[in-house]
Amino acid sequence: DQWPLPTEKLLALRSLVKEQLLAGHIENSFSPWNTPVFVIKKKSGKWRLLHDLWQINAVMPAMGALQSGLPTPTMIPQGWEIITIDLKDCFFRVPLADQDKEKFAFTVPSLNHKELAQRYQWTVLPQGMRNSPSICQWFLYVNAALQPLKKQWPSTVIYHYMDDVLFAQPVPFTEQQIKKIRTTLAQYSLVIAPEKIQTTAPWKYLGWSMSEQTVKPQKFELKTKMATLNDAQKLLGDLQWLKPIVGIPNELLDELRPLLKGTDPA
Repeated sequence: DQWPLPTEKLLALRSLVKEQLLAGHIENSFSPWNTPVFVIKKKSGKWRLLHDLWQINAVMPAMGALQSGLPTPTMIPQGWEIITIDLKDCFFRVPLADQDKEKFAFTVPSLNHKELAQRYQWTVLPQGMRNSPSICQWFLYVNAALQPLKKQWPSTVIYHYMDDVLFAQPVPFTEQQIKKIRTTLAQYSLVIAPEKIQTTAPWKYLGWSMSEQTVKPQKFELKTKMATLNDAQKLLGDLQWLKPIVGIPNELLDELRPLLKGTDPA
């Protein structure tokens, strides 16, 4: 069932759902399936829509990771020029099969129960589904999209993990190169988030902070006192980034995953 939400969050949820409906990412649904949705406020002050899919994930076979670990920028020679980019709405560019859409349904209640609740289902890959990262990499051909650039620029180091891509080379990047990156990725329907292009230090990439001379882990503030489902999600997400840096074993993360089986996000 859908969790009760305070008025502020319910209004934010309805607004975000309207945006997704207009974008074609969701559609009206009569599905018998239903898992909760909620919203959290980001640092920017904007709201983010989240779908709690742990019950779906519990019965879904895992595809397994396509990358056994995160690429580390510590292998980049000192003093090299760096550009990092973040691909926009990676998951939302992968359509769901028609027969699977009903499994990813959710309900938006009305304010003060003044009208019928509305049920929707995702038409694209939902964030939070256990196989979304692997499917995203396979379907969007991120690796394939980068191959022409790797062949054209053999002296350029190119790392990518999901929607995060890093380019490094011993000489400054030209405007022509940046344009080439955009056009090549666009051929695979991959769009760079304009605000997520970093061309100057300090660069942030996969939990690392890089300057011209140093590479060090970003500062993390782990919140260990958890009162909400969102607290648990944030903790697991932060630990996932820290895992390759401090050597957190998979067994420890597995012990914490039951925390994601929340009953109320607020």
